[in-house]
Amino acid sequence: MSVERAHDLVRASNTIVGFTGAGISTESGIPDFRSPNGIWARNRTVYFEEFVNNREDRIEYWRQKCAGWPQIRDSKPNPGHFAFTELHSRGKLSAMVTQNIDGLHQRAGLPVEVVYELHGTTVDVKCLSCDYKEHSDVSCERVRNGDLAPECPDCGGLLKPATISFGQAMPTKVVEAAERAARNCDLFVVVGSSLAVQPAATLPVVAKRSGAKLIIINRDPTPLDDEADIVINAEIGQVLPAMVLE
Repeated sequence: MSVERAHDLVRASNTIVGFTGAGISTESGIPDFRSPNGIWARNRTVYFEEFVNNREDRIEYWRQKCAGWPQIRDSKPNPGHFAFTELHSRGKLSAMVTQNIDGLHQRAGLPVEVVYELHGTTVDVKCLSCDYKEHSDVSCERVRNGDLAPECPDCGGLLKPATISFGQAMPTKVVEAAERAARNCDLFVVVGSSLAVQPAATLPVVAKRSGAKLIIINRDPTPLDDEADIVINAEIGQVLPAMVLE
C-alpha cells in the first residue's frame, strides 16, 4: 500500500522537509481561499498597490481581514500538523515550508525558526515603514472601535497584516531558505497543496532534482504527480499520522 511505502521512506530518511498548502488547514476548519466559499470568491481582491495608495481600499482590506480573523484565530491544529511536530521532535524534520498564513504549525509545537511562511502570516500586523509589530487581535479591536484603516502608533506609517498580498514582493530570505532546505533534504513531503502557485510549486522539483524522494498527499491530482515517488489521494489527518509512526 502507498501509506506503508511512505511510512518506510519516512523511517529511512534523516532530513525531511515538509511542504503544506491549504488542504491541511481546511481539516482545521479554515476554508481554502480559492474555494467557491472562500474569501476570494466572496470579496473583492485588494492589490498591494491599491492598499498603499488608497484609503478606501485599505478600509475594504481591513474589513475583510477582521471578518475572517476570528475563524483563523480560533482554529486548532489537527493530526496532520502534529505529525510534522512529531517528526521534528525525533530530529528528522529540518524545515517546514508552508503556503498557509494561519500559524497552525507553530501552535502545534514547531519552533518558529524551522517554519518558513512563504506567504507571510495573518497572526501579526506590521508597519510598512518601520519595525513596529502587533498582534492581529489588537489591530482588529482598533477597527471595531472605528479606526477603519489603522496606522502605526510609532511612526504613522501604514499597518498591514504580515501576509503577502497580490502585487507584493515575496519574502526573499524566506524563499531562499526554503530553496536551500529543499536542495539539502533526502525526503520532501507535500501535503494539501495543489502545487499550482509559483514560485512555491518549484520547491518539490528542486528537492527531487537534488536527489530527494518526493511524497505528495493531496485530495486531488497535482501537476507534479508524475515526478513523485508516492502519491496518496486521501485525508491528511488520517494518512500523515500513520506515515510517521515509529
